[in-house]
Amino acid sequence: MKLLLAALMAGSLLLAGCATGPGAEGGASATSGGSASATAAAPVYPNGTLSPITAGRTGASGRSVVMTAPPVDMWDRIRRGFRMPDLDSDLVRDREQWYSTRPDYIERMVSRSNRYIFHIVEELERRNMPTELALLPYIESAFNPQAVSSARAAGMWQFMPATGTDYDLKQNIFRDDRRDVIASTRAALDYLQRLYGMFGDWHLALASYNWGEGSVVRAIARNKAAGLPTGYTDLRMPDETRYYVPKLQAVKNIVADPARFGVDLPLIANHPYFQTVPLTRDIDVELAAKLADVRVEDFRALNPAAHKPVLLAAGGTEILLPWDNAAVFQRNFEAYTQGQYASWTAWTVPSTMTVADAAQRSGMSESDLRALNNIPPRMMIKAGSTLIVPRSARVQEDVAAVVADTGHLSFVPEVVTRRTVVRAGRNDSVSAIARRYGVSPANVAQWNDVSTSHVFKRGLQVVLYRPVRASSGASVGSGARGSAKRPVVTAKRGGGANLSSARAAATSKRPAAATPVKRGGASSKKKR
Repeated sequence: MKLLLAALMAGSLLLAGCATGPGAEGGASATSGGSASATAAAPVYPNGTLSPITAGRTGASGRSVVMTAPPVDMWDRIRRGFRMPDLDSDLVRDREQWYSTRPDYIERMVSRSNRYIFHIVEELERRNMPTELALLPYIESAFNPQAVSSARAAGMWQFMPATGTDYDLKQNIFRDDRRDVIASTRAALDYLQRLYGMFGDWHLALASYNWGEGSVVRAIARNKAAGLPTGYTDLRMPDETRYYVPKLQAVKNIVADPARFGVDLPLIANHPYFQTVPLTRDIDVELAAKLADVRVEDFRALNPAAHKPVLLAAGGTEILLPWDNAAVFQRNFEAYTQGQYASWTAWTVPSTMTVADAAQRSGMSESDLRALNNIPPRMMIKAGSTLIVPRSARVQEDVAAVVADTGHLSFVPEVVTRRTVVRAGRNDSVSAIARRYGVSPANVAQWNDVSTSHVFKRGLQVVLYRPVRASSGASVGSGARGSAKRPVVTAKRGGGANLSSARAAATSKRPAAATPVKRGGASSKKKR
C-alpha cells in the first residue's frame, strides 16, 4: 500500500511539472509567426521525501494545472490558435452581414473544406503560425481546389503560374501542383511566412499575398514620404485588397462565435480526413478509385492536381485517399491480376506532324486525340511534344521520370494554302517557277500533272498552292505557358475566297509542312 501511495504522489508531481513545461497546449504561449516563448516554466523534478501536493500548496507555489482535453472539433481547435490582431471596421461588419445572410454558401464552403482543413491546421500548428490562416482558402477559392481566376490563378490557395514555379509547384501536361492539396498548402504557408518576415505584420502580409509584396512596399514608401501612417488600413490599395483582410476577419468572427451571427457551422471532426499512399506503378484514375472503393469524383477531389486519365508513378508520386480507404486500396492493388494498371502512356512525338498523322500512329481517332490532349484546331504538333496515347499490351515500362517531369505540348500552325494561278513566261520550267514562288518543284509538278523537268509554254496558266499566313507557335507545358489560353490561329482571306473551301480543295495537293516557327512564352506574375 505504501508503495502504491508513493507511486501516485510521484505521478502527481510529474504531471504538475509537465503541465507547466514548454509547449503546453500546443505552444499557445508563442507569439504570432514567431518561436515559443523563452519564459515558459521549466519542468519541476521532485527531490527528497515524497509527499502529496494539496490544492493549496499548488496555488502557493505558482504552478497551475492546464486542461488536457483535446479540442472537440476542428472549429474548437482553430479558435484555440487564433493569434492575429483583430481588425474592427465598417468593412468587417459589411462582410459579416454578407456571409451570415448566406447560410447555403457557408454550408457549401464548409462541406468542401471538410476534406482539407485538418491537414492545413496541422501544418499551421507545426510551424507555430496563427490558425486564422486555415480560413484563408474560404476567401481565396471557397475551398475549391479546381478554382481558376480570370488572371489564371489556380487551386484553393490561388497561385499564379510564375509564383507557383517560384515555390516548386510543378506545372506540366500531367499535373498542376497549384491544385495539389499538400504541395499547394506547403507553398502557401512558405509564402505567408516569408511575407510576415518582410513586414512583421500579418495584415500587411495578407495584403501582399493578395496584391503582391512589391505593391505593398511601394504603398508604404508613398505613405512614409507623405508623413502618413503605414498600417494596413492607412494604405491606398485596390478594392479587392481593401476588402481582403476584412473578409478574413469576418469569417474569423463567425467561427469564433457562430451563435452571435445566427450561423450553424456544420461539424468537422478533429481527425485526419485522408492518408497519403505512394504509387509504385502508373495507374488509371478510374482504376485507382475502384481499388480504393471510392467514387471517381471523391478521388479527384483529393487528387485535383492530376488532369489526365492516368497517374504517373515517376518521381515518388503519392495519392491521397480517405482515411479508411487507404488500406483497402493497398490490399486491392496488391491483389489486382486483371492486366495492366494503366491503359494510357506518354508518347514523345519524333517529328512535327499533323494531328491526323499522330492519331493514326497512336491508334486513336483524331477527335479523341484532340480531346484527350486539348489540341486546338488548325495546329500541328511540334517535334519533342508529349502526348497521352493508349498503352498497348506490349508496353511494360511505366513513363520515365524525365518525361513525367518535363512533358510539354507545343504547336505550330498548319500550312493554310490558297489556290493561285500564274502565267508562265518564256522558257519557264517547273524548277524556275518553284524558285520564283518559294515552293518545291515536286509540288509544282504534282499540282499541274507534269514532270519535274517540264517546260511550260509562254502564257500558260500554272496552278500553285501558296501559304496564306504563318504565325507564331503555341506551347502547353510548364510555368506560365502551361496555363495560357488555347491559341486560335486564323488565316487572312484573299480575294474574297472562302478559306475553309480553299483548304479543302488543297488537302490532297498541300505542300510539305512549313518550317516550325519560334515558340513564344510570356511570363506572368502572381495577381496579388
